[in-house]
Amino acid sequence: MRLTRTRGRGPTTALVMRLLALLAASAAWALAAAPLAAAEVPRVESWGDNSFAELGDGTTFERHTPVTVAGLTAAGTTSLAAGDGHGLAVLSNGTVKAWGANDFGQLGDGTATASITPDHLTPGTVRELSGVTAVAAGCSFSLALLSNGTVKAWGNNFSGQLGNGSTGAPSNTPVTVGNPGNPSAPLTGVVAIAAGCDHSLALLSNGTVRAWGDNSTGQLGNGSTGGTSSTPVTVVSPANPGSPLTGVQAIDGGLSHSVALLSNGTVRAWGDNSKGQLGNGSVGGASPTPVTVVNLTGVRDVDAGYDHTIALVSTLLSNGTVRAWGDNGKGQLGNGSIGGTSPTPATVVALTGVRDISAGGNHNLATLSSGTLRAWGGNNFGQLGNGSTINSGTPVTVRTGVAAITLIAAGGRSSLAG
Repeated sequence: MRLTRTRGRGPTTALVMRLLALLAASAAWALAAAPLAAAEVPRVESWGDNSFAELGDGTTFERHTPVTVAGLTAAGTTSLAAGDGHGLAVLSNGTVKAWGANDFGQLGDGTATASITPDHLTPGTVRELSGVTAVAAGCSFSLALLSNGTVKAWGNNFSGQLGNGSTGAPSNTPVTVGNPGNPSAPLTGVVAIAAGCDHSLALLSNGTVRAWGDNSTGQLGNGSTGGTSSTPVTVVSPANPGSPLTGVQAIDGGLSHSVALLSNGTVRAWGDNSKGQLGNGSVGGASPTPVTVVNLTGVRDVDAGYDHTIALVSTLLSNGTVRAWGDNGKGQLGNGSIGGTSPTPATVVALTGVRDISAGGNHNLATLSSGTLRAWGGNNFGQLGNGSTINSGTPVTVRTGVAAITLIAAGGRSSLAG
């Protein structure tokens, strides 16, 4: 914190002393008032790679410490999502802002261009979209959950990840995700959404999961491997592939794998396992049906990176700790080492009191109960936000300058917080 002070001058020592006393009182008041002033206009910040203007600060300059996303405030933002080159924000009025890469129309403004245009350097409004409660960002497509339990999608559709019954042609405006039995009718009863690189997930109110898009490694979880699905399919039970996986509370998608948190605090994962990201004790191959992540209970939230997975554990003994498994090539497991893989959950060191987590491509974010932010893993673009570009196998403090972080989103090579 920087305080600007004026230097008092006077003909007598008494006057000088009085001025010094006034300055001291003024400085003390400023120190006390500054946090309140900052809290009046909480900002949304971004850092890391900015090649596609995914930081939304009006430039394409890489940032190693947070900068402000233009035109957004944390008070007016209810949800954030970061893709592989674009960002999304839900505003308190239920509309969505998007910025960054738009080569497949993933910004939803009716255009699609491979070049970065001036109007994509900062957030613009997604067309024909209202009543949004949450967003998710894939590698080059976007999802939005509406308050009526339906889902909209836009951007790349090469693998059918828009879920509207078509494959191939992208859409630069939102389309409706269809019902499995009748693609012309909407999928309904959705309470949460998630995006992998080229596949999508939806959690229904009955605790079952639907998935659509790329299935090259079984990431749709319907018991098959290969091909794509342009409409939602049901994620099946590992014990009975003829029945759906049930009791799901949270979902997320990685590069080519998916993960689900069950109501009993355990975790299931399916899809690619080339780096041990399914957490079942093995490395290699893939599983088209959910497998159990071993040695893991009391989980409150899960998130998937490219080839790693993280879980927030909160019990009387753990007090908000984080477990991670899969690829550790850039320290994304946070266990103090860099390199190799772990097919079983490892504890992220020196991290307790965690309230929220987010996994990016090769890095992670964690909000503490104090409102501060920690990050670990890949940092070649400054996505850890600590002023360096050195990978870290242990959590470091993000230099946000924001008193209390409430929203976080880790993207492919960038980060968002507000």
